[in-house]
Order: sequence, then C-alpha cells, then structure tokens
Amino acid sequence: MEIFTDPFDVLLDDFRQVARPQREWISGRGIFLILGHFLSGAGAGGWCFASWFNFLPGEIAALGLVAASGLAHLSFLGHPERFWRMVRVQNSWVSRGFVAMLVFMAAATGYLAILIGGVSAPALAQALWWVSIAAAAVIMVYKGNVYAVCRSIPLWNSPLLPVLYVAYALHSGAGLLLLLLPWGHLSIGRPLVEVLELWIGLSVAVCVLFYITIMASSSVGAHYSVEDLLRGRVAAAFYGGVVFFGLLIPLVIGGMNIVTPVSIGLLATVGAASLVGDFYIKYSIAKAGRFRPLVPIGAFGA
Repeated sequence: MEIFTDPFDVLLDDFRQVARPQREWISGRGIFLILGHFLSGAGAGGWCFASWFNFLPGEIAALGLVAASGLAHLSFLGHPERFWRMVRVQNSWVSRGFVAMLVFMAAATGYLAILIGGVSAPALAQALWWVSIAAAAVIMVYKGNVYAVCRSIPLWNSPLLPVLYVAYALHSGAGLLLLLLPWGHLSIGRPLVEVLELWIGLSVAVCVLFYITIMASSSVGAHYSVEDLLRGRVAAAFYGGVVFFGLLIPLVIGGMNIVTPVSIGLLATVGAASLVGDFYIKYSIAKAGRFRPLVPIGAFGA
C-alpha cells in the first residue's frame, strides 16, 4: 500500500523501482479519463442493447452517459477550451473516439427527437439510427486502442486489450439495461432471458480475455503489473471492485435466477454490480500499468 505525503517522495520512490508505475492517466485529473472511458463504453453498449429491445429509458440513459463521458474527457485536459486542437483522426485514437462521441450524440439526439416527438420521418430516423450504431461501435473500439498503442507499458501493449474493452462495453450495456428495468416497461419474458444469457456469456468472455491479456506478456513490466493486480497496490480495487462487485454478486444472483425467477429489483442489482465491476476493471488496468525507466536504478540514491 502506498502512503506518501510529499509528491517529491512519490517521484523518488518511482525512480528507484525496476518497473515504474504510470501516474499520468490515473492520479489527479487522470481519474476523469478513467471515468470517461467507463461512461462512454457503458453508454455505447447500452445504446446498442436498448435500441435492440426498443427500450426508450435505456436509449435516453445511454445518450446521457456518452454526453457525461465527453465532459469527463474535457475535465482531464489541462486546457479544455483547446480540445479542438487534438482532433487528428488520421493518426490518433483519442481523436477518433472524441469525434465518434460527437457524431453519436448528434445522431442519437436526432433519432430520439423524431421518436419522442412522433414525427413521421421513418427514412431519416433509420439513417440516424444506423449512424448512431456506427459511431457507438467506434466508441467501443477506440478506448482499448488508446492503451494498446503505448509500447512502453507491456500490460497495455497487447492486441487483446481492444477486444477486452469492446467486450466490457457490451457487458456494461447489458448491465445498464438490467439496472433500468424497474423504471421501464420491458417485460420479463424471452427477451429478458436473452439479455441474461448474453450477460452470462459476456461475463465469462471478459474474464477469460482479461486473464489471457495479463498473462500474455512475459516482460519485467508486465510481471510487476500482474503483481500489482494480485498482491500489490491495485489488489484492493481488483478484488473488491472487479471480483466482488463485478463477478461474485452478479453470479450469485444469476445462479438464484436459474433455480427460481428473481425479482426485477435483484436483476437491477445485477446490473448495478456489473457496472461497478466494469469501472474498476478499467481503473485497475490503468493503475497497474508499469514501464521500464530510462534513468538507471540507483541514480537517485539507494
């Protein structure tokens, strides 16, 4: 456990380590970046599922989450008023993700305006819906690629990480749908059973993908990252947030549902716990990132 009172002590401790922890994307304003990635993934995945079931409360909530993620991304920037300077979609996944969020919000807002306002424009509504789905797909893809292009951090630099983030976005989307059941009119019938079956499948998939991701790298940096996750400074977030909330609580309630149908309230609990777990998996991956220092160990004293 890390307890420091002086930022200079933190810097010195980092310099002394074989694999130095990255702090830019997790400490201070860095938490807004993690929050933005979580909200955008949950919103994009939630939009896909809510549109699939024509679940209006889910569509509205998904649009709100993506909008909130844009604010979180801006809060991470040192000068939010200059955000337009980062728009370089030809060579930046951050730019592609931000542009995709803008396109998604415009298309989804137009689609919902037609839907709620009762405007008779089926062709336009269909076109806006397809644009929103395409933009949501880019949102789900871009986050993992933002990390995967960081070659200096072995835990992140894996072709599996973008796949993992897409799986977690879909997982969050299913969780959002379950969370909103008490406030909607989605019947507990075959469609909901399909959502639960899909949630279970996604849960297994993301667990397997995460395990493969952290074990695929054999470098020194990846070794220390795995140590952080399982026994070190990220262990509390990993076991408490990812394992307990994101895995155990939903699986226990899901197991109960196999024996006898559970209440809508408990299904909403599954959704809430899943979302908590999905936030902490992104937090854990970011905080566990370590890189080999360029300055030789010992240059700053023993």
